[in-house]
Amino acid sequence: MSNLTKSVLRFGSSLISANSSNALKNVFGKRDFTRTLWHMSKNPEASGSTANVLNVHKPSLGCSCGCGGAKHMHTKGERELVEFLTEEILSERKAQKIKTIPTTLDGFSVKLNGADVELTKQSDKEKIVISFNVNHTVDTEEEPELDPNAEKAEIGEMRSKPRFEVDVIKGTTTLSFTCSFLEGTPQEGEYNDIFGIDEMCIYQGEWNDKVYAVAGDVLDGYLYDLLMNLLEEKGVSNEFVEKLSDLATAFEHTSYIGLLESLSKFTTGK
Repeated sequence: MSNLTKSVLRFGSSLISANSSNALKNVFGKRDFTRTLWHMSKNPEASGSTANVLNVHKPSLGCSCGCGGAKHMHTKGERELVEFLTEEILSERKAQKIKTIPTTLDGFSVKLNGADVELTKQSDKEKIVISFNVNHTVDTEEEPELDPNAEKAEIGEMRSKPRFEVDVIKGTTTLSFTCSFLEGTPQEGEYNDIFGIDEMCIYQGEWNDKVYAVAGDVLDGYLYDLLMNLLEEKGVSNEFVEKLSDLATAFEHTSYIGLLESLSKFTTGK
C-alpha cells in the first residue's frame, strides 16, 4: 500500500485544493478518496478541478466488457459498473506493494481461508497459533488534514491492523490472548508497544463461552508486563506484529481486488 500512499503524497497536494479534497471525500468516502487521488496521479490531464476529478470516475455509455453487445443485454448501470471496475482493477494491481502473499512469517506458517488468516508454529513442547480476520480492518494511518484554508491535503498510508488471537497450546491446555493495535503516540515514560493485551484466558480442550476471561486493562500492571514479555519470548514482539500488519495489509488488498474481479464477472454474467 505504500506505493499508493507515495503517489498520493507526491501528486495529491499539487493537484487539488483543500476545499476540493473536502468535496471529494464527501462524494467518495475515505477509502475511495485516497484511491481517487491515486487515479489523479496517473491522469494529470483530468486533475484540473473537482469536476474533472469526478469525470475520472464517470464512465462512457459504450459496453467494454467484451460481450459484443449480443450475448448479454446489459443495462446502462451494468455497463457503467463494468467499465469502472475494469479501470479500478488495473489501478489497484498497479498499486499493490506485495503481489504474492508469503507462506511463512518469522518461523510461522501462513494459512489463508477466505478473509481469515492463521499463523502456526510448532515445537516439541508447544504449539502457537495466531489468527485474525482482515474484514473491516483497513484505515489510514492518520486522518487527512482537510483545512479549508490550507493549500495542500495530505493522506496517510492505508494499513490493515486487525485484532488478533494468540493461542499458546501445551497438550490439552490453551493459554489464549486477545490483542489489538494501540492508537496514538506513547506519552513520555510509557512503553513504545504498538499492540496490547485486550483479554486473557486459559482453558482445557475446546473454548466455550463459559470460560472465564480477564480484561487486560484490569490486570495488575506488573503481571501485564510479564505477560507481554512472555508473548515476546514466544515470537510475538513489536517487530513481529508490525510484519503481521504488513501481511494483513497485503492480503486485504489482494482480497479487495478479488472482490472487484468477482463483481465484474457477476455483472457481465461470465
